[in-house]
Amino acid sequence: MTFRHSTAVGALFVVLLGGCDEEGPNIDVESAIPVRTEPVQRQPIAEYITATSSAQANNSATLTALQSGAYRLQDHPTSEKPYAMGDVVDEGGLVAILENPEFENQVSIESKRLQYTSAQREFEKQKALFDKGGITLREVTDAERMFIDADYALENARLQLARLEVRAPFAGILVDLPHRSVGELVEAGAQLGQLMDYETLYAEVSLPGEEIDRVMPGQSLRAMPYGRAEADTLTGEVEQVSPVLDAESRMFKVTLRVANAQLALRPGMFLKVELIADARDSAIVIARDVISDRAGNHVVYVVDKGVALERVLELGIGNREAVEVLSGLEVDEDLVVEGFETLRDRSRVKTGQ
Repeated sequence: MTFRHSTAVGALFVVLLGGCDEEGPNIDVESAIPVRTEPVQRQPIAEYITATSSAQANNSATLTALQSGAYRLQDHPTSEKPYAMGDVVDEGGLVAILENPEFENQVSIESKRLQYTSAQREFEKQKALFDKGGITLREVTDAERMFIDADYALENARLQLARLEVRAPFAGILVDLPHRSVGELVEAGAQLGQLMDYETLYAEVSLPGEEIDRVMPGQSLRAMPYGRAEADTLTGEVEQVSPVLDAESRMFKVTLRVANAQLALRPGMFLKVELIADARDSAIVIARDVISDRAGNHVVYVVDKGVALERVLELGIGNREAVEVLSGLEVDEDLVVEGFETLRDRSRVKTGQ
């Protein structure tokens, strides 16, 4: 009887022990999740309206032959070598001349200089006589008219001869200079080169109609070429804004100016343009990629004494990298920036560098 009772008790103990092994003990076995944190800080932030465009030179001119003649490319005043593509040309710089003796004879500038000198002397003489009462007003007026006509004739001759000179209309860079043989006869209208000034760049963009109230002349912008480093970002401003939308695209036109004093950007480059629509000098700013979407809420985690605390955020302005936090975070809190993907409110965490 005693043996049977002991056996039954032993069997029951084994059954109970087996049952405990199947369900497991009721204890917290959660491991601390490794995360990395950064302190929440205030910093500037801007919100942008983004567009794309092609950079254009602020000034561009085709150097054209205004008169036929034999082509003579001139030397650069600094290098003392014939002008070449890439050379900087001062405003009024003489790039080429066209020799045309027949045209110069027709202009007869030396004859007109003599006429000018003679008319000037005659006018001065007649004016002196008039001051002494020796001649009438009509006589001195006729002398003055002849002097004025001679002055106009001489100036017109100078303008005619200037047509044989190919000069830069503004300071810039020779970006094209077609090869021509020395003494080659060129006709009036022939294109002899192209000059650009791109210390300031010009660009046009088309923006969606819903942005028209957020864009105005003088508005600041950033511009950068695609595929280049962030260091190549330049600044500029909106120049003009069309007040109407295109009937088909529902877009409006905006013209821009970009400062390019170091010539880092070149005409023809494909640009990414960011118009600064709104900005804050000092705001709580965090990276967009540390924010999780939980049930339609913007959620981040902060660490306090080894525990991750969930924070629901109210967001302000932002851009593709960062966003302003209006509420939900305080300065100097430890924000989880890595390892937050599996966190829940009050998860145990361990922080590391």
